Amino acid sequence: MSKNVVYSGSAPEPIGPYSQAIQAGNMLFVSGQIAIQKSSGKLITDDIETETAQVMRNIGDILNAAGFDFQHVVKSTIFLQDFNDFAKVNEVYGRSFPNNPPARETVEVSRLPKDVNIEISCIAVK
Repeated sequence: MSKNVVYSGSAPEPIGPYSQAIQAGNMLFVSGQIAIQKSSGKLITDDIETETAQVMRNIGDILNAAGFDFQHVVKSTIFLQDFNDFAKVNEVYGRSFPNNPPARETVEVSRLPKDVNIEISCIAVK
């Protein structure tokens, strides 16, 4: 099985030695995304809702670059710096999955890249 690097010019550049996503056959593995706005290069951390919305936009841009969309997501992982934000994150995250949401876990972590409040990764299948 071949693996192909997926790149979206609309999503932020990786901040380390990894790809935005890797497609292997009919599966797409999207690396953890944080709330960097590609157009400005700005880190969006005004509030957890705005931050989560930017993360979901970044994921959507990467999915689209590979010909996928949120309906193809079968698994996601949410990393939160503060689990008290769980309900607010669920509200924003859930807008991308109005029907048949993917399997998921959410974990609280002590620190995330660039000291953001949230990072989300996912796996999609066509």
